[in-house]
Amino acid sequence: MIKVSLISLGCAKNLVDSEIMVGHLHQAGMTVVPEADNADVVIVNTCSFIDSSKEESIGHILDVHQQRGMKKRRQNQKLIVAGCMSQRFSKDLKGELHDEVDAFIGLDQVTKVAPIIREIFARERGADEEPPVFIEGRSTYIPDYDTPRFRLTPRHFAYIKIAEGCNHPCTFCIIPQIRGRHRSRTVESVVAEARQLVREGVKEINLISQDTTFFGMDTWEERPNPRTPVDSSRGTALTTLLRQLNAIEGDFWIRLLYTHPAHWSDELIRTIAECPKVARYIDIPLQHISDHMLGLMQRETSSAYIRDLIRRIRAGIPGIAVRTTFIVGFPGETEADVDELCAFIAETKFERLGVFRYSQEEGTRAAKMEGQLPKKVKEARWHRVMKLQREIAAQVSAAQVGRTLKVIVEEPGVARGEADAPDIDGRVYLPITVPVGEFARVKITGFEAYDLLALPAGEEPATRKIAKQAQ
Repeated sequence: MIKVSLISLGCAKNLVDSEIMVGHLHQAGMTVVPEADNADVVIVNTCSFIDSSKEESIGHILDVHQQRGMKKRRQNQKLIVAGCMSQRFSKDLKGELHDEVDAFIGLDQVTKVAPIIREIFARERGADEEPPVFIEGRSTYIPDYDTPRFRLTPRHFAYIKIAEGCNHPCTFCIIPQIRGRHRSRTVESVVAEARQLVREGVKEINLISQDTTFFGMDTWEERPNPRTPVDSSRGTALTTLLRQLNAIEGDFWIRLLYTHPAHWSDELIRTIAECPKVARYIDIPLQHISDHMLGLMQRETSSAYIRDLIRRIRAGIPGIAVRTTFIVGFPGETEADVDELCAFIAETKFERLGVFRYSQEEGTRAAKMEGQLPKKVKEARWHRVMKLQREIAAQVSAAQVGRTLKVIVEEPGVARGEADAPDIDGRVYLPITVPVGEFARVKITGFEAYDLLALPAGEEPATRKIAKQAQ
């Protein structure tokens, strides 16, 4: 029996691809093991969104090949590179990683991984022969609810990928070239998958895609212009989906991630407000507020539109926590642009906010733009914005003290509130006695930076106690 180990890197969308590969490996009778050293095949599911993620992916590939620097891997052990970096750079990498890698597969081969493994075991590659590349053009695959899948998340939460690809022309982003055009699943298939997950005991369903708010719009007879915000009053497949998910029996959250601001509507705001199972949390990457920068980035929105949208969201959904991300150091960005961004952040007081330093990505239009900024300028601007956000985050956290919140317990003594998505947001520290994987209601007694405390006065979080004991 072939033993396979899989290393999954990058975002939640990549994690779903990994889960599908593991599901198909199980279906084919192969055994999946956690330790790469004990596997007959190691798959590294890579990311290449920015240069640092590509470097991390290559680092993992070399670590597997060198068995953590101690020795080269067994001669009969195979190493397969999958995912976004493979899809994007396989032609270059098959020469650079000639000795390390036995095959490259792309995004559309996640359901074909078992026969590919058998093929590379059946055929010995010559010493001068490059590793085979199984990628066939631009990605077109999209998973359905009956696709074999083995979840790699904790039992209490799961991701559902509702669409693949992206139609947006953002000048800094390589994703459309990697994952292809936007293509949506049907509402029925997503609802069927969600029902099954709830039956399995899942307490939180996270809806993901490259642009969740474009869900279903690719099937309209009159397709929306991706550069024009949608009719604000029109219902969409996403609003239909949310209402049907909300109607599923059970106690669980539905979380909406990766929403593009151009496709929000008043009907979507109204739907979230009227669906109690939809978490009072939205992820809406804005990237900038200056019209100058939004134009250079080709973000299909304007400063006035964004300001009005945030106002309408907060007015229409009481208690909503808004998460966003911004990019600083983009080519052509001026000090005036950063001043405007900081003023907007100070005025809006986002509950959750992340900042990226611009990364000059090969193959993007922004990479060829004039006005590329030095690393030290990007770094200074990043620190300026993050210092401001830390002050705002402290104010947001302080406002929670004394409130009673519903949380989901992630591990002993650690939970997340409705305003915190898995892996990217803050935590709530609480007594270790609350069962893992269950909802609980806790009173917030204090805060530390981005995290909240639901502990008796003076009590230290359990995870910190354990860390001290281990030292």
